[in-house]
Amino acid sequence: MDSLETELERARALDESELADAIETIGFECTRCGACCKAEAACGEGGESDDEASDVADGPSGKTETAETDADPHTATVFPDEIRQLQAAGEYDFRDVARPMPYGLADGPDGPEGETFEWALQTDDCGDCTFYTEDDDGTGACTVHGDRPLICRTYPFSVALGGTSQPMGEAVDEEGMVRAHECEGLGRDISRADAEELAAALKERAVRELTEAIGVRDNYRPVDQSAGQVVVHDSEGAKRPDGSLYE
Repeated sequence: MDSLETELERARALDESELADAIETIGFECTRCGACCKAEAACGEGGESDDEASDVADGPSGKTETAETDADPHTATVFPDEIRQLQAAGEYDFRDVARPMPYGLADGPDGPEGETFEWALQTDDCGDCTFYTEDDDGTGACTVHGDRPLICRTYPFSVALGGTSQPMGEAVDEEGMVRAHECEGLGRDISRADAEELAAALKERAVRELTEAIGVRDNYRPVDQSAGQVVVHDSEGAKRPDGSLYE
């Protein structure tokens, strides 16, 4: 991979019209199935898996975690300023909106500990995005739709640049610089206006991801950690799980 700075220049030079062409070719319409907002396994009443009820315990992020399930909770990257925007939109506390991304953390005697390098949207007892809701007929909806992060605005697409994320695993389709990831809405007709809106958000996300990665790298400072401590390094410095900076 080229340097992050080189990839950032490529991201800034992306042609939105060409991205929109690629999105039109692949095709997409959101079916509101909620698959991109939920944990991998279904959840029954009381935060228990439909397949296997399990004991639950309060996790370090304040959410309830299942103790005997292999299902991973929903993980969607959110930038520091997006967290603040969501906080302001609903007068939420920091932990209501975001949690440390679990990747890079280890299981300590008192729960997760270690360093991670980004934030994830907070999850509920079932591991679903805390802002996700469903109608009685199972139709999904986002309670912060107008303020949702770029990762949500652009799913199921990403761009083929080093240093940018691939949501939900490897691409299942590709056209030019645009990659498409697992989603039942792929292959459906999309209007030019919607494709252009998606293309603009996709370019913005690529630029933001690379800018954030450079900021994390440049602002990284080791923190003396005690047992059971979690440190999140983002572009603004080393932070506690509640978003406050380490001095």
